[in-house]
Amino acid sequence: MQSNPQATSKLARHRERMRAAGLRPVQFWVPDTRAPAFVALLRLQCQALAKDPAEAEVLGFTEQAATLIASWE
Repeated sequence: MQSNPQATSKLARHRERMRAAGLRPVQFWVPDTRAPAFVALLRLQCQALAKDPAEAEVLGFTEQAATLIASWE
């Protein structure tokens, strides 16, 4: 894979502007939501929550709270 010198230069300038603004780069690694293993685990967790009475209470509270925010209706 060849690097694009123009894109590299543009990225370097962007990073310098961000640093000049007092910011620093941070990298986050998150689960790959497209991975079959992630989907399977999510399905298991959702099924477990569906049987939990406390989850119904939390969901009801969340839905009620959401109605208080006009843009979420």
